Amino acid sequence: MPDENPPDPLEEFARLDTDRARRRGYGEAVFCEGKTPEQVRAIAAEIGERGLRTLFTRAPPEHAAAVLAVLPDAVHAEECRLLAWPPAPPEPTGGLVVVLAAGTSDLPVAREAALTVTHLGRRTELIVDVGVAGLHRIVAQLDHLCAARAIVVAAGMDGALPTVVAGLVTAPVVAVPTSVGYGAAFGGVAALLTMLNSCAPGVAVVNIDNGYGAGHLAAQIAAPT
Repeated sequence: MPDENPPDPLEEFARLDTDRARRRGYGEAVFCEGKTPEQVRAIAAEIGERGLRTLFTRAPPEHAAAVLAVLPDAVHAEECRLLAWPPAPPEPTGGLVVVLAAGTSDLPVAREAALTVTHLGRRTELIVDVGVAGLHRIVAQLDHLCAARAIVVAAGMDGALPTVVAGLVTAPVVAVPTSVGYGAAFGGVAALLTMLNSCAPGVAVVNIDNGYGAGHLAAQIAAPT
């Protein structure tokens, strides 16, 4: 007799956490690197069928194309390799999250953080090119920083900006080191160590280039009380 309950082919490589939004308040994200485009396409098709709010992170062009083939209206931010579906973010609640990019080279990571915050339902403001090489630029943004419930700072090179910001504001600072810099930056390790050794209290540090993780943490901090 034919199997009345044939195995789900998706379960050969993935088991979607369809209950995560109810359990944690935020849906699952799909990390695309390391998966084949065909696997990502199958996951995206299942997400669309179930109507699950999802972010696809670290999506190279071929993986992004696989997502768009089944979710053609998904938002695709090529610069930071992120897709969001459904395309319209939820109505924002809670506090403001300000995302800072120390330099233009840090923008892909900062944009990933900002889009994550937006699609997790928080008001978001992105401020660019305010690194420590010109301290007047960050001081000029103090009004915006003081209005934030949480601040994300993406910085490479020496990674000093999160400490400077944390010394000026009351909000928690989420520091995300980027892999930007010359040889002794060691692909972001120097910035990571600087941030971990911050002498300013209230600085949390995520992994190198992890804009998604930084944005997620900031969105949780800024959630409605």
